Amino acid sequence: MTDESKNMQNHSSFQSRAESLRASHRKWQQSLIEAQEGIAAPQLIVEGHLTRMVGLTLEAVGCHAPVGSRCLVEGPDGKDIEAEVVGFSGEKLFLMPTERMLGIVPNARVIPSKKPYDVAVGKELLGRVLDGAGHPLDGKGPLQTSERVSITSRVINPMARHPISEKLDVGIRAINALLSVGRGQRMGLFAGSGVGKSVLLGMMTKYTDADVIVVGLIGERGREVKEFIDNILGEEGMARAVVVASPADDVPVMRLHGASLATRIAEYFRDQGLNVLLLMDSLTRYAQAQREVALAVGEPPATKGYPPSVFAKIPQLVERAGNGDTGGGSITAFYTVLTEGDDQQDPIADAARAILDGHIVLSRELAEAGHYPAIDVEASISRAMTEITSAEHQAAIRQFKQWYSLYRQHRDLISVGAYQRGTDAKVDEAVTMYPQLTEFLQQSITQSVSLADSIDRLETLQSIEVMSPAHDANLQAPMVQQTLPDKSNSYAK
Repeated sequence: MTDESKNMQNHSSFQSRAESLRASHRKWQQSLIEAQEGIAAPQLIVEGHLTRMVGLTLEAVGCHAPVGSRCLVEGPDGKDIEAEVVGFSGEKLFLMPTERMLGIVPNARVIPSKKPYDVAVGKELLGRVLDGAGHPLDGKGPLQTSERVSITSRVINPMARHPISEKLDVGIRAINALLSVGRGQRMGLFAGSGVGKSVLLGMMTKYTDADVIVVGLIGERGREVKEFIDNILGEEGMARAVVVASPADDVPVMRLHGASLATRIAEYFRDQGLNVLLLMDSLTRYAQAQREVALAVGEPPATKGYPPSVFAKIPQLVERAGNGDTGGGSITAFYTVLTEGDDQQDPIADAARAILDGHIVLSRELAEAGHYPAIDVEASISRAMTEITSAEHQAAIRQFKQWYSLYRQHRDLISVGAYQRGTDAKVDEAVTMYPQLTEFLQQSITQSVSLADSIDRLETLQSIEVMSPAHDANLQAPMVQQTLPDKSNSYAK
């Protein structure tokens, strides 16, 4: 073999070994990459510590977390207490607990949590009772749902919302006939304490024509939760209902979450194409919870001690209800508004009245007279009525209100005998019809009056022909040619 042949053979062998080494190197590199991908590097979390606690407000330094996120505050027994970031000032974070604070000590560790704010949703929620955090309260075990969604929802484009065009039967004669409600409407129930708003809500819960009912009991008495479920909803009502309860002894942040959770569950069912009835008792307690949070972090008070953020939160919550995108479901919402001292100009009542699609006012005077439901038809209004009622129906409503208002304007004169029949023909009609009007407005808690029966009864009132009395006729002896037919059997559910 010549030297040239040997050199060529050595060169070929060298190239082969080099290629083998390169292949081995590539294989080793790939193995390292796969090993690195399989090993999760520990995520560094910057911890802080508590420096101050005043009331329910915690101040922490040394850690960074966005507003609305959660942190864990280490307790003395090793159990962490969850708190939400509600504000900051410089390097200080302001936190408020989502549960009771017991045993927190100075310089306790504060650990930012990456846990998202999401909630369990699904048809498995029907018949269940949840707290403000979405945990079961009914002792029926954990929620067996496979789907979770963020507690915040997407904002619906106003131009994409389906208009209110269909009536909703709520089972209450006075509302069906005189304050007709449409699917997707947001109504306020304005009342002082003890005038029957919870009972009226319970009647609507049982009698309203809806696929799903979501009830939010926010900031009210704790004993009312079980009473509402057992005595008002019952087994039949709970079969299609979800109850979210955050009573008055819950911390403010949890009461806020309870209202948001009830609304988010209603939104989920609406997005499934269902017609949802959302009942929230009460919007005032929600506003008061936000006031507690805002004042605790230093926001200055504005109207009657309510900071500006309260009046921003109310429309953000209310606007989530209503009709969905065209072709989707609907959320018809009733929010109770507590008018302190029966003051209809209370700042929360005034703000709610401006943002809602109508309001039903309950009168203490009527309630004290044993008139139930104590709906003040003169002070109440449904802003969607013109879109969902006929011209004949609207004319009947106007006639009813004219009779009712005329009588109440002259009630003092009539009661002392100072008004003489025949002085004013329209007042004479109102005096004659008033007993029929009050009978129409009253309804037993065990009665359900359908939408069709309510309108039919209203039209029957208009068909009554009042005879013209003589000037010297006795005021206490009204003359009517026709009396209302007895339809009591058709009202009972």
